[in-house]
Amino acid sequence: MSTRRLLATAGRVLLQLRHDPRTIALILVVPCALLALLWWVLIDSPQNFDQYGPALLAIFPLISMFLVTSIATLRERSAGTLERLLTMPVAKVDFLGGYAVAFGAAATVQALLASGLSLGPLGMDVKGPAWAVVLVAVLVALLGTSLGLFVSAFAKTEFQAVQFMPAVILPQLLLCGIIAPTEQLPTFLEWVSTVLPLTYAVQAMQHLAVVGTLSAPFPRDAVVLVGFTVGFLLLGSATLRRRTP
Repeated sequence: MSTRRLLATAGRVLLQLRHDPRTIALILVVPCALLALLWWVLIDSPQNFDQYGPALLAIFPLISMFLVTSIATLRERSAGTLERLLTMPVAKVDFLGGYAVAFGAAATVQALLASGLSLGPLGMDVKGPAWAVVLVAVLVALLGTSLGLFVSAFAKTEFQAVQFMPAVILPQLLLCGIIAPTEQLPTFLEWVSTVLPLTYAVQAMQHLAVVGTLSAPFPRDAVVLVGFTVGFLLLGSATLRRRTP
């Protein structure tokens, strides 16, 4: 891996992103707008916003970053950009790492904006420290980035990349604990939920919402999120193809 090539790839992606206002809106505006809409729906029940807001603060960035990164990476491959780059001294890990750095930076800004809006103007009340909420939001956005990079290797068109969302994201939404506590799920589904990354994101946010300290299981959940993010990036570099067949 070459740091210079990785950063050059990241710079190219950020330059392209700068000239794509729709993608910028999807990354930075949509999660904030959805959180504001949730606050508006629950304006007469602020305690419900305090209950559901933290979990959705983890879900919205994951979905938006998953969509953006999976489609953008597939576009590079289907347009032949990846194939041309890999004829040069650019390794797959440089390409994927550059994308991870570029969209990771965008994901961090997204998480900071969504967290600042929720904890500030929208008045979401959490017992834990605000910086920990922001940290989890950043980790989840980075997770969505790495998951999108990994899944893009299995799609042939941008439409197929979008089709992966119901298969990859929706089961996690159903089993992460936001609809029913994971310990109340049937035994098999409870076991499945333990191997899904979104479960740990929601658990971390729910812990911060009701507990004032960073006691267990919060540290474990944060470490697991980092592990999933790194793991998906490694899998993505191993499965990335030069072109779409």
